[in-house]
Amino acid sequence: MRPIFADPKRDLVFKRIFGNQAHRQLLIQLLNDLLDLPEDRRIVDVEYLNPEQVPQSVRLKSSIVDVKCTDQRDTQYVVEMQVLNVEGFEKRLVFNGSKAFTGPLSRGELYPQLDDVVLVAICDFHLWYEEEKQPGATIVPMVSRWRMTEEQTGVRRLSQVRYAVMELPKYAAGKQPRTMVDKWAYFFRETKKLREIPKELPEQVFREALEVARMAGFTEEEWEEYDREGIAVQDARGALSLAVRLGKAEGYDAGRKDGQKDGRTEERRQALVDLCEVLGIELTEERRGHLSGLDMDGLAGFRDQLKRARAWPTA
Repeated sequence: MRPIFADPKRDLVFKRIFGNQAHRQLLIQLLNDLLDLPEDRRIVDVEYLNPEQVPQSVRLKSSIVDVKCTDQRDTQYVVEMQVLNVEGFEKRLVFNGSKAFTGPLSRGELYPQLDDVVLVAICDFHLWYEEEKQPGATIVPMVSRWRMTEEQTGVRRLSQVRYAVMELPKYAAGKQPRTMVDKWAYFFRETKKLREIPKELPEQVFREALEVARMAGFTEEEWEEYDREGIAVQDARGALSLAVRLGKAEGYDAGRKDGQKDGRTEERRQALVDLCEVLGIELTEERRGHLSGLDMDGLAGFRDQLKRARAWPTA
């Protein structure tokens, strides 16, 4: 049976809701709430940029909506939905924000004419999970906001490019979201499970967003694209799950034949290759050569390093 509402985290639906000029008030409300903007700086209108100006996202990695928003300072906002964690994601956030800031220079504008940029990322995973597991670590809130400060005094300057990140797994309000930030997290997490518009989201902005996500309004072409996205995400997550299961196998029987041992080693090596692909880690010839030179114990240790760092270890 088809669901009533589509998952707003998928590219097609995310752009249908927040990348559509006809529903621009939804994006305006999302930005005002996530950024906690004061009254004199709240966004009042948006102008969607030409698609050619939008940073190109990697397949299955994120949906990006690039808009020029009218507030008191003509700030540009880049909004992206990230489903899977990938190697270097934080660096890519900085790159996309910087690219949006410097883009007008290529069109002949001068430095004083550059508008400020705020990049908003909604992540369906813990971005700083490993760091936060360390004893005594400070837990970054579900919605974190970042800008440059002077190290000794904390004075804020060089704030032309800023970032806001929502980590959906940190949602802790259960079935009773109270703040607008909680309600947006509830919306992204629960919409695909809903059978009707819930009493927990009584505001008009959520009612309108849910109507846009209602699958009865999808064309057959949109249905097919939506299903393809879902299958692709499931395949990627399935490959990661397979790699983890294979990685949990401890050791091997000492009495097995050499050929069996070699097969087990190759199976684990292929699991690591699959894990690297899911995490978005580039496998150069040098890196493949490194994997091919590891025995079972070496592959097991290297697997643990990959799981902790979610990037190719540098040492």
